[in-house]
Amino acid sequence: MNAEELASERDLRDVSELVRRGAMEVEWDAALPLDAGRWSWRARRVVKRVCDVTIASIGLVILLPVFLVLAIAIVVDSGWPVFYPWRVVGCRGQRFTGYKLRTMVLAADTLKARLAHLNEMNGPVFKMRDDPRVTRLGRFLRRYSLDELPQLWSVVIGHMSLVGPRPLSAQEFLAATPIQRRKLAVIAGMTCLWQVSGRNQIGDFDEWVRLDCTYIATWTLRLDLWILLKTLPVVIRGTGAY
Repeated sequence: MNAEELASERDLRDVSELVRRGAMEVEWDAALPLDAGRWSWRARRVVKRVCDVTIASIGLVILLPVFLVLAIAIVVDSGWPVFYPWRVVGCRGQRFTGYKLRTMVLAADTLKARLAHLNEMNGPVFKMRDDPRVTRLGRFLRRYSLDELPQLWSVVIGHMSLVGPRPLSAQEFLAATPIQRRKLAVIAGMTCLWQVSGRNQIGDFDEWVRLDCTYIATWTLRLDLWILLKTLPVVIRGTGAY
């Protein structure tokens, strides 16, 4: 584990400790709809979980040949490792490690600090259109969100959902305001309203938070289905991806 990874791990421990002590100053329930305490809302969340596990499990099996081909392509293009350990903060400040197909050079985390002044997103999240850390193959994988496919495993084991607010890195979470952190009042997702509304074309983190909070406050199974159906053409076109 390099210095940047050690720093990230330390930040994650800081998040966990703050959550354990109740010192995060986040009114999580304020982001939820008024009917969140009713049995009907909880029952719909159970249905959502069953759908997540079923669809993600089937997806992992069907995509196994795709994973194999992409893994070989990554090794040929930029060597090992194939997967990038994605250490992030999810539902209500809980830390977890997901995985993405690696799209950046090995020293990417170390180089990030040098590129901070080129951030194109207002707020704690770092986004850069022509990020020099991205490999040749990585640009293709990112454009069509192929690097995100391993997150299906995170869905199966319960760290993520197919649809929900995107998780934050520990550094992003700690830098966010208590109100911005409310975007993680529910389980994080692979796709969300932000993803189907322009993704990186939205340059203001507050707008991203607004979309996530709108999703949480108005959530229904029908909304999840609509977002999933909208995600497919967005991914195929590579809209707002870099």
